[in-house]
Amino acid sequence: MNILVVEDDARSRELLVRYLSAKGHAVATAEDGNRALESVAASEPDLVLLDGNLPVMDGWAVLEALRKFSRVPVIMVTVRDATRDKLAGLGLGADDYITKPFDLRELEARIQAVMRRYQAQAASAGVIRTGEVVVDDERKEVTVRGKPVKLSPREFGILRLLTSRPGKVFSSAEILAAAWPDREGATVEDVKKYIHMLRRKIERDPAKPRIIVTVRGFGYRLSAEAP
Repeated sequence: MNILVVEDDARSRELLVRYLSAKGHAVATAEDGNRALESVAASEPDLVLLDGNLPVMDGWAVLEALRKFSRVPVIMVTVRDATRDKLAGLGLGADDYITKPFDLRELEARIQAVMRRYQAQAASAGVIRTGEVVVDDERKEVTVRGKPVKLSPREFGILRLLTSRPGKVFSSAEILAAAWPDREGATVEDVKKYIHMLRRKIERDPAKPRIIVTVRGFGYRLSAEAP
């Protein structure tokens, strides 16, 4: 999971980075609100840990600005424990709230709970998010690492199938049935060709794919983990 930690205190920031990295997350950081907004706009993370007591622009102002262009899940992290502060954060669009000091294990549990809720809501709205890939089935749009990727209808159909069950191995026959419903002479070689084209568009290094993985002798699967 890609997490953006927005925290002005260097010691707290480093502690969060070490812990979350040890849990297998890819962690980016921002020291203030402006940098946080720039970071999300450039490459939207899976989740933002947002400190409420930031200099210049506090966490509530950052959250309000963020919600004008992004629905990325946000957990507010702050020393404030007043009910009105929590309600203000939730009212502005925070997905959860945790008060310092806190147990890092509780933070990880809250992160997982927020992501489960977010993914369930997104799936019900026709949006599937897996690692760095977001597929909006209703709009027929795909973003990878926060940037839009233009796919052909056939490429979209294949990616939509793979993202429907991350980690599941789909055979070439299953991919053919989904992306070529009328078949029209399509073969396993066509599947290979389109997988190759997809990788060129969504992988960091198409020669060493980490999103669409080949399972030799069986088919292809979408990695359930962020590269």
